[in-house]
Amino acid sequence: MLLQSPWMPRLANIEANAAERLVLALADDIIEGRLTAGARLPAHRDLAWKLGVGLGTVTRAYAVLERRGLTRSVKGRGTFVALREAHKDRQIDLSSNAPPATLNPRILAKTLTGIARKIDADHFNLYAPPAGHVEHRRVVARWLETLGLPADPSHLVLTSGARQALSLAFDLACGPHGLLLTERITYPGALALLRRKGCRMQGVEIDAEGMVPEALAEALRGTKSHGGKAVYLTPTLHNPTTATMGAVRRQAIVDICRRAGVWIIEDGVYAASDAGSRPLAALAPDISLHVNGLSKSLGPGLQIGVLALPAGLKDAAEQLLQDVPMPPSALSCAVVEDWLTTGVISSIQRDLRHEARRRSGLAVSLLGTGEIVSHPDAYNVWLPMEREAANRFVSIAAASGIRLTPPGSMMVEPEDQISGIRLCLGGPSFDDLTGALTLLAGLLRRAA
Repeated sequence: MLLQSPWMPRLANIEANAAERLVLALADDIIEGRLTAGARLPAHRDLAWKLGVGLGTVTRAYAVLERRGLTRSVKGRGTFVALREAHKDRQIDLSSNAPPATLNPRILAKTLTGIARKIDADHFNLYAPPAGHVEHRRVVARWLETLGLPADPSHLVLTSGARQALSLAFDLACGPHGLLLTERITYPGALALLRRKGCRMQGVEIDAEGMVPEALAEALRGTKSHGGKAVYLTPTLHNPTTATMGAVRRQAIVDICRRAGVWIIEDGVYAASDAGSRPLAALAPDISLHVNGLSKSLGPGLQIGVLALPAGLKDAAEQLLQDVPMPPSALSCAVVEDWLTTGVISSIQRDLRHEARRRSGLAVSLLGTGEIVSHPDAYNVWLPMEREAANRFVSIAAASGIRLTPPGSMMVEPEDQISGIRLCLGGPSFDDLTGALTLLAGLLRRAA
């Protein structure tokens, strides 16, 4: 005779279909320890009858739990909790802020077939100019215009990714002995680049709209530099806090930088998610270096970065690029040109926004709205937390099979105690993300 299941059937109280609600309810009880390893789950038909759902709903939910490693099925006996096995081997990465996978393989195959008949062979036979082929710069200029940034192709530098464009911007605006002012908590990739270059940095206070103008003005008045001086910031969907500047804030930042005579390095990699906001480079093209890329807007496989320069820095950029050219793949540029012409880009970006909102909503529903900072179009959410508590939480999550971004990698000042946890939502499958966030929600409740 089969043992009865100890689980009291329920559906999670969230906005989702019945299968997802059942998955969340069971996953939460397994991870919280209310269902221990080896415990038997209710039979499919019995559970469907008790919950008033279809048999297919239960079947789908059980399949999801097994794929995530939370349960195991034994033929002829039933389905059992397998939490120990799940935690021992699996690791879910919430440390990399990648966009969700939305590209349809059929669309990609159709694109590659089409461009094969018209691609310029010289783009493969010859080395590209330091700033990239002029045809490719025209393509990227067209894309930047869809983001509200009028761009002269002759003032663009193409690279093999946005981080390379960012590195070039730092070299042009600051040089080896310059000073860079940036948000007190900011993109870890930028901080890693600056530390590797040996640049001096100063953190500026932030609020719900990003960098605080008054704090920036005060910092600029109180700093001296023997080299160049620049302000680096992300005005749209700031990484990691998701803050987005309004029009008044953007103009205030531009005015302060203009009066102080400093360059603005604008990180615009998330600008496509909020096309209604004007880039800083559109407000002040003469003092702004705009960094962008296709990886966050379309997909990580499209390694195309771009640096939009003021006219006065064009020659200096080409001089730097003589030694270390950074042009993107000709094939990637051909793909982007085709997608601009056929409207695929707008379709992909629409799908990305939909999936970002779905995942952000999931995070808010599981983690609660009390402490979490989120934006519906962002690929991450932010949990403000004291430095020591954040470090401890990252370690506990790692022991539970979830990789998070180390708090210190996002902080300008090593001794700063105001920190937090960045949870990147785009990389894992939706099922894995659900499991990871459910587990983290339990860890947060216990920590509280």
